[in-house]
Amino acid sequence: MRLHVGCAMWAHASWQGRFLPQPLPPGERLKGYASWCNAVEGNTTFYAVPARSTVESWARQTPPDFRFVVKLPKTITHERRLTGIEDELLAFLNTMEPLGPRLHALWVQLPGSFAPGDVGALAGFLRGLPGSLRYAVEVRHRAFFEDARSAGTLEKVLAGARAEWVPFDTTAFFETPPTTDAEREAWTRKPRLPRRSAALTDRPIVRYMGRDDVARTVEGWRYWVGTVGEWLREGRSPTVFIHTPDNSEAPELARRFHDEVRSLVPGVEPLPEPLLEPMPAEPLTLF
Repeated sequence: MRLHVGCAMWAHASWQGRFLPQPLPPGERLKGYASWCNAVEGNTTFYAVPARSTVESWARQTPPDFRFVVKLPKTITHERRLTGIEDELLAFLNTMEPLGPRLHALWVQLPGSFAPGDVGALAGFLRGLPGSLRYAVEVRHRAFFEDARSAGTLEKVLAGARAEWVPFDTTAFFETPPTTDAEREAWTRKPRLPRRSAALTDRPIVRYMGRDDVARTVEGWRYWVGTVGEWLREGRSPTVFIHTPDNSEAPELARRFHDEVRSLVPGVEPLPEPLLEPMPAEPLTLF
Protein backbone atom coordinates (compact mmCIF):
# COMPACT_ATOMS: atom_id res chain seq x y z
CA MET A 1 0.00 0.00 0.00
CA ARG A 2 1.25 3.46 -0.88
CA LEU A 3 0.09 6.80 0.44
CA HIS A 4 1.29 9.84 -1.49
CA VAL A 5 1.64 13.13 0.36
CA GLY A 6 2.86 16.53 -0.71
CA CYS A 7 2.61 20.30 -0.66
CA ALA A 8 1.34 23.12 -2.84
CA MET A 9 4.87 23.78 -4.15
CA TRP A 10 8.32 22.24 -4.15
CA ALA A 11 10.33 25.37 -3.35
CA HIS A 12 9.82 27.96 -0.62
CA ALA A 13 12.29 30.53 0.68
CA SER A 14 11.95 29.33 4.28
CA TRP A 15 12.79 25.74 3.29
CA GLN A 16 16.35 26.54 2.18
CA GLY A 17 18.84 25.07 4.65
CA ARG A 18 16.01 23.41 6.58
CA PHE A 19 14.19 21.02 4.25
CA LEU A 20 16.34 21.60 1.18
CA PRO A 21 20.13 21.72 1.09
CA GLN A 22 21.62 25.18 0.78
CA PRO A 23 22.89 26.38 -1.59
CA LEU A 24 20.81 24.44 -4.11
CA PRO A 25 20.34 25.57 -7.73
CA PRO A 26 16.71 26.08 -8.81
CA GLY A 27 17.06 23.19 -11.25
CA GLU A 28 17.71 20.75 -8.39
CA ARG A 29 15.17 21.89 -5.79
CA LEU A 30 12.48 19.50 -6.98
CA LYS A 31 14.90 16.62 -6.46
CA GLY A 32 15.48 17.75 -2.89
CA TYR A 33 11.75 18.14 -2.29
CA ALA A 34 11.11 14.66 -3.72
CA SER A 35 13.19 13.17 -0.91
CA TRP A 36 10.68 14.62 1.57
CA CYS A 37 7.40 14.08 -0.29
CA ASN A 38 6.26 11.79 -3.08
CA ALA A 39 3.67 14.12 -4.64
CA VAL A 40 3.22 17.80 -5.46
CA GLU A 41 0.50 20.13 -6.67
CA GLY A 42 1.31 21.72 -10.01
CA ASN A 43 -0.19 25.13 -9.31
CA THR A 44 2.12 27.21 -11.49
CA THR A 45 0.69 25.77 -14.70
CA PHE A 46 -2.56 27.58 -13.91
CA TYR A 47 -0.85 30.91 -14.61
CA ALA A 48 1.60 29.99 -17.37
CA VAL A 49 2.41 26.91 -19.41
CA PRO A 50 6.09 25.99 -18.94
CA ALA A 51 8.47 25.12 -21.71
CA ARG A 52 8.65 21.44 -22.58
CA SER A 53 12.33 21.44 -21.55
CA THR A 54 11.25 22.57 -18.07
CA VAL A 55 8.84 19.64 -17.79
CA GLU A 56 11.62 17.32 -18.94
CA SER A 57 13.69 18.64 -16.03
CA TRP A 58 10.83 17.84 -13.64
CA ALA A 59 10.83 14.27 -14.88
CA ARG A 60 14.61 13.93 -14.49
CA GLN A 61 14.45 15.11 -10.88
CA THR A 62 11.76 12.69 -9.74
CA PRO A 63 11.32 8.89 -9.67
CA PRO A 64 8.67 7.29 -11.91
CA ASP A 65 6.30 6.72 -8.96
CA PHE A 66 6.31 10.40 -7.92
CA ARG A 67 2.91 12.05 -8.45
CA PHE A 68 2.22 15.37 -10.13
CA VAL A 69 -1.35 16.66 -9.92
CA VAL A 70 -1.11 19.39 -12.56
CA LYS A 71 -3.62 22.23 -12.78
CA LEU A 72 -5.03 23.13 -16.17
CA PRO A 73 -4.33 26.72 -17.33
CA LYS A 74 -6.83 29.38 -16.32
CA THR A 75 -7.45 30.18 -19.99
CA ILE A 76 -9.13 26.77 -20.24
CA THR A 77 -11.01 26.62 -16.94
CA HIS A 78 -11.74 30.22 -15.95
CA GLU A 79 -11.60 32.36 -19.08
CA ARG A 80 -13.13 30.03 -21.67
CA ARG A 81 -14.93 27.85 -19.12
CA LEU A 82 -14.07 24.55 -20.87
CA THR A 83 -15.44 25.48 -24.31
CA GLY A 84 -13.53 26.21 -27.50
CA ILE A 85 -10.25 25.18 -25.91
CA GLU A 86 -9.15 22.27 -28.12
CA ASP A 87 -5.92 23.87 -29.37
CA GLU A 88 -4.87 25.11 -25.93
CA LEU A 89 -5.61 21.73 -24.36
CA LEU A 90 -3.65 19.79 -26.98
CA ALA A 91 -0.65 22.10 -26.56
CA PHE A 92 -0.80 21.69 -22.78
CA LEU A 93 -1.01 17.89 -22.96
CA ASN A 94 1.96 17.80 -25.34
CA THR A 95 3.96 19.94 -22.94
CA MET A 96 3.17 17.63 -20.00
CA GLU A 97 3.94 14.45 -21.95
CA PRO A 98 7.55 14.09 -20.62
CA LEU A 99 6.19 13.43 -17.13
CA GLY A 100 4.99 10.02 -18.29
CA PRO A 101 3.67 7.96 -15.34
CA ARG A 102 4.42 10.84 -12.96
CA LEU A 103 1.40 12.72 -14.35
CA HIS A 104 -1.01 11.31 -11.79
CA ALA A 105 -3.97 13.50 -12.74
CA LEU A 106 -4.91 16.61 -14.65
CA TRP A 107 -6.51 18.95 -12.15
CA VAL A 108 -9.56 20.83 -13.40
CA GLN A 109 -10.10 23.60 -10.83
CA LEU A 110 -13.30 25.48 -11.67
CA PRO A 111 -14.24 28.99 -10.52
CA GLY A 112 -16.84 29.63 -7.83
CA SER A 113 -19.20 30.92 -10.53
CA PHE A 114 -19.22 27.49 -12.22
CA ALA A 115 -22.69 26.38 -11.08
CA PRO A 116 -24.81 23.22 -11.43
CA GLY A 117 -26.24 24.68 -14.62
CA ASP A 118 -22.76 24.52 -16.16
CA VAL A 119 -22.25 20.79 -15.57
CA GLY A 120 -23.17 20.08 -19.19
CA ALA A 121 -20.07 21.96 -20.31
CA LEU A 122 -17.97 19.90 -17.91
CA ALA A 123 -19.49 16.66 -19.23
CA GLY A 124 -18.71 17.63 -22.81
CA PHE A 125 -15.18 18.64 -21.87
CA LEU A 126 -14.49 15.36 -20.06
CA ARG A 127 -15.84 13.31 -22.97
CA GLY A 128 -13.27 14.93 -25.25
CA LEU A 129 -10.26 14.11 -23.07
CA PRO A 130 -7.85 11.23 -23.73
CA GLY A 131 -8.93 8.07 -21.93
CA SER A 132 -5.31 7.24 -21.10
CA LEU A 133 -5.08 9.96 -18.44
CA ARG A 134 -6.78 10.51 -15.10
CA TYR A 135 -8.67 13.65 -14.16
CA ALA A 136 -9.51 15.41 -10.91
CA VAL A 137 -12.17 18.12 -10.69
CA GLU A 138 -12.47 20.78 -7.99
CA VAL A 139 -15.67 22.82 -7.77
CA ARG A 140 -16.34 25.78 -5.49
CA HIS A 141 -20.00 26.64 -5.98
CA ARG A 142 -21.88 26.04 -2.71
CA ALA A 143 -24.80 24.28 -4.43
CA PHE A 144 -22.59 21.25 -5.15
CA PHE A 145 -22.06 20.86 -1.40
CA GLU A 146 -25.49 21.80 -0.10
CA ASP A 147 -27.93 20.47 -2.72
CA ALA A 148 -28.09 16.69 -3.01
CA ARG A 149 -29.46 16.77 -6.56
CA SER A 150 -26.65 19.03 -7.80
CA ALA A 151 -24.05 16.87 -6.07
CA GLY A 152 -25.54 13.71 -7.54
CA THR A 153 -25.52 15.11 -11.06
CA LEU A 154 -21.89 16.11 -10.75
CA GLU A 155 -20.92 12.74 -9.31
CA LYS A 156 -22.60 10.95 -12.22
CA VAL A 157 -20.70 13.06 -14.76
CA LEU A 158 -17.39 12.50 -12.97
CA ALA A 159 -17.95 8.76 -12.58
CA GLY A 160 -18.64 8.46 -16.30
CA ALA A 161 -15.20 9.90 -17.01
CA ARG A 162 -13.36 8.05 -14.18
CA ALA A 163 -12.65 11.48 -12.74
CA GLU A 164 -12.23 12.24 -9.05
CA TRP A 165 -13.93 15.03 -7.09
CA VAL A 166 -11.17 16.88 -5.23
CA PRO A 167 -12.19 18.37 -1.88
CA PHE A 168 -10.34 21.41 -0.57
CA ASP A 169 -11.02 21.12 3.15
CA THR A 170 -10.74 24.52 4.83
CA THR A 171 -13.03 23.77 7.79
CA ALA A 172 -10.17 23.70 10.31
CA PHE A 173 -8.74 26.91 8.90
CA PHE A 174 -12.00 28.85 9.24
CA GLU A 175 -12.87 27.41 12.66
CA THR A 176 -11.49 30.46 14.51
CA PRO A 177 -10.36 33.94 13.39
CA PRO A 178 -6.88 34.39 11.90
CA THR A 179 -3.92 35.20 14.14
CA THR A 180 -1.03 35.79 11.68
CA ASP A 181 -0.54 37.98 8.64
CA ALA A 182 -0.48 34.93 6.37
CA GLU A 183 -3.70 33.66 7.90
CA ARG A 184 -5.39 37.03 7.47
CA GLU A 185 -4.43 37.11 3.80
CA ALA A 186 -5.63 33.54 3.23
CA TRP A 187 -8.87 34.34 5.09
CA THR A 188 -9.96 36.55 2.19
CA ARG A 189 -8.90 34.19 -0.61
CA LYS A 190 -9.63 30.59 0.38
CA PRO A 191 -13.04 29.01 -0.29
CA ARG A 192 -15.25 28.46 2.74
CA LEU A 193 -17.21 25.31 1.93
CA PRO A 194 -18.54 22.25 3.79
CA ARG A 195 -16.19 19.29 4.05
CA ARG A 196 -16.71 16.54 1.50
CA SER A 197 -14.99 13.17 1.72
CA ALA A 198 -16.66 10.63 -0.57
CA ALA A 199 -14.17 9.00 -2.94
CA LEU A 200 -15.39 8.31 -6.49
CA THR A 201 -12.37 6.37 -7.78
CA ASP A 202 -9.56 4.17 -6.53
CA ARG A 203 -7.26 7.23 -6.41
CA PRO A 204 -8.87 9.92 -4.24
CA ILE A 205 -7.13 13.28 -3.85
CA VAL A 206 -7.48 15.55 -0.82
CA ARG A 207 -6.33 19.14 -0.29
CA TYR A 208 -6.25 20.04 3.40
CA MET A 209 -5.78 23.58 4.75
CA GLY A 210 -4.46 23.93 8.29
CA ARG A 211 -3.25 26.90 10.34
CA ASP A 212 0.17 28.44 10.92
CA ASP A 213 0.06 26.85 14.39
CA VAL A 214 1.32 23.28 13.98
CA ALA A 215 -0.76 21.85 16.83
CA ARG A 216 -3.97 23.23 15.36
CA THR A 217 -3.08 21.91 11.92
CA VAL A 218 -2.51 18.44 13.31
CA GLU A 219 -5.70 18.52 15.36
CA GLY A 220 -7.68 19.58 12.29
CA TRP A 221 -6.52 16.68 10.13
CA ARG A 222 -7.63 13.90 12.52
CA TYR A 223 -10.70 13.31 10.38
CA TRP A 224 -8.57 12.78 7.30
CA VAL A 225 -6.14 10.41 9.04
CA GLY A 226 -9.04 8.07 9.72
CA THR A 227 -10.63 8.51 6.30
CA VAL A 228 -7.39 7.95 4.41
CA GLY A 229 -6.68 4.89 6.54
CA GLU A 230 -10.04 3.44 5.52
CA TRP A 231 -9.36 4.19 1.87
CA LEU A 232 -6.08 2.32 2.06
CA ARG A 233 -7.76 -0.69 3.66
CA GLU A 234 -10.29 -0.65 0.83
CA GLY A 235 -7.46 -0.93 -1.69
CA ARG A 236 -7.50 2.71 -2.81
CA SER A 237 -4.33 4.73 -3.45
CA PRO A 238 -4.89 8.25 -2.04
CA THR A 239 -2.90 11.45 -2.45
CA VAL A 240 -3.07 14.11 0.27
CA PHE A 241 -1.72 17.66 0.04
CA ILE A 242 -1.06 19.60 3.23
CA HIS A 243 -1.43 23.40 3.12
CA THR A 244 -0.94 26.09 5.72
CA PRO A 245 -1.21 29.85 5.16
CA ASP A 246 2.56 30.42 5.18
CA ASN A 247 3.55 26.83 4.19
CA SER A 248 6.81 27.22 6.12
CA GLU A 249 6.48 23.79 7.78
CA ALA A 250 4.57 22.05 4.98
CA PRO A 251 7.11 19.32 4.02
CA GLU A 252 7.53 18.18 7.60
CA LEU A 253 3.78 18.33 8.18
CA ALA A 254 3.14 16.20 5.09
CA ARG A 255 5.53 13.56 6.42
CA ARG A 256 3.90 13.74 9.84
CA PHE A 257 0.49 13.13 8.27
CA HIS A 258 1.95 10.12 6.45
CA ASP A 259 3.39 8.80 9.72
CA GLU A 260 0.04 9.14 11.50
CA VAL A 261 -1.78 7.22 8.79
CA ARG A 262 0.94 4.59 8.76
CA SER A 263 0.55 4.12 12.51
CA LEU A 264 -3.06 3.08 11.79
CA VAL A 265 -2.24 1.06 8.67
CA PRO A 266 1.26 -0.42 9.21
CA GLY A 267 1.32 -1.95 5.74
CA VAL A 268 1.76 1.47 4.12
CA GLU A 269 5.15 1.83 2.46
CA PRO A 270 7.41 4.37 4.23
CA LEU A 271 8.55 7.59 2.62
CA PRO A 272 12.15 7.98 1.43
CA GLU A 273 14.76 9.38 3.77
CA PRO A 274 15.15 13.16 3.30
CA LEU A 275 18.32 14.53 1.75
CA LEU A 276 18.53 16.99 4.62
CA GLU A 277 17.15 16.69 8.12
CA PRO A 278 15.08 19.69 9.29
CA MET A 279 16.98 22.43 11.11
CA PRO A 280 15.65 25.08 13.53
CA ALA A 281 13.96 28.04 11.88
CA GLU A 282 16.16 30.39 13.93
CA PRO A 283 19.88 29.85 14.60
CA LEU A 284 20.71 28.52 18.03
CA THR A 285 22.70 30.80 20.36
CA LEU A 286 24.41 30.38 23.70
CA PHE A 287 22.46 33.24 25.31
